[in-house]
Amino acid sequence: MPKAREAVEALLRGTGVQLDGPNPWDVKVNDPSFFRRVLWKGTLGVGESYMDAQWDCAQLDEMLFRVFRAAAEEKVRSIHKLLMAAQTHIINRQSPRRSFKVGEQHYDIGDDLYERMLDSRMIYSCGYWRNANDLDSAQEAKLDLVCRKLRLEPGMRVLDIGCGWGGAAQFAAERYGVSVTGVTVSKNQAETARARCKGLPVTILLQDYRSLQGRFDRIYSLGMFEHVGWRNYRTYFEHVRRLLADDGLFLLHTIGGNVSERTTDPWIERYIFPNSQIPSIQQIAHALEGVFIVEDWHSFGPDYDRTLMAWHERFRASWPELADKYGERFRRMWEFWLLSSAAAFRSRRLQLWQILLSPRGVVGGLEEVR
Repeated sequence: MPKAREAVEALLRGTGVQLDGPNPWDVKVNDPSFFRRVLWKGTLGVGESYMDAQWDCAQLDEMLFRVFRAAAEEKVRSIHKLLMAAQTHIINRQSPRRSFKVGEQHYDIGDDLYERMLDSRMIYSCGYWRNANDLDSAQEAKLDLVCRKLRLEPGMRVLDIGCGWGGAAQFAAERYGVSVTGVTVSKNQAETARARCKGLPVTILLQDYRSLQGRFDRIYSLGMFEHVGWRNYRTYFEHVRRLLADDGLFLLHTIGGNVSERTTDPWIERYIFPNSQIPSIQQIAHALEGVFIVEDWHSFGPDYDRTLMAWHERFRASWPELADKYGERFRRMWEFWLLSSAAAFRSRRLQLWQILLSPRGVVGGLEEVR
């Protein structure tokens, strides 16, 4: 075991993080088997050992920020990552048949959790904090930003791909007088969205985006593209183009990565978002070439750090109401996910992009909306 500890200490060298050190971002080891678990399973072992309380950290987000900033996790390779990479060359992990798995595993675990963690509209994507001081105002600012970028006008037909619990569709219908069709792969989300938007010109569909039909003046997608997968990027853009009017606009709001990958982190894949993948600029650009013209590319990744920390604060405050249903291992899993994600954005390992696209290019261009 001493050699395993020394190996983990070597991985942390240069990060400013110590084992059993005095700082709040240092790792407190509770079980020495943690070391071999990390060395054998990589990031999957890091996350699982935290879930099993083999280690703790008073400021987990700051510890992971230091690790990510130094790219220390890249020094560890696990068999799980290699197997995932090999599998992507054989099967389409985000096929229509598989597309509902993330809804069942992640979004359908319980609306009680999301009602307490998210804002009042239950928007499950990055807020816009430029002039906001709290989560509700940041999410409203984001929704209004999307609607203004799309130049929504009363009577327009709008498609929301990945509509979540219906908060964005409700906002667009109420504030901008448009009719909205929303689509999701989550049964819970569809049911809640229909109730939320009752009485509004909003239709909620439970189906895969590839089976959508119709014609829309505007289309937006907020935080759904991360479930599309590299094999389907071209299909996604081509299908959106078929659904969009020739003079329409499409806004894609997505997390982005700095390098092109064909797999996701093994821990995220197993416990949080099955069959997910973060796209790169290159992958997006290649997939939309010849299909859409880029009118605007807006990056505000640091806002996701603040959004995730707000979600974490609300989650922790609400935990006494959730503990009996979800249990301690879930709490540690969920906190590890929220805080590791915040650290990834804080370290600039992850980005957040809003990309405004048009089928043929807007003559004269569009005024930048921020």
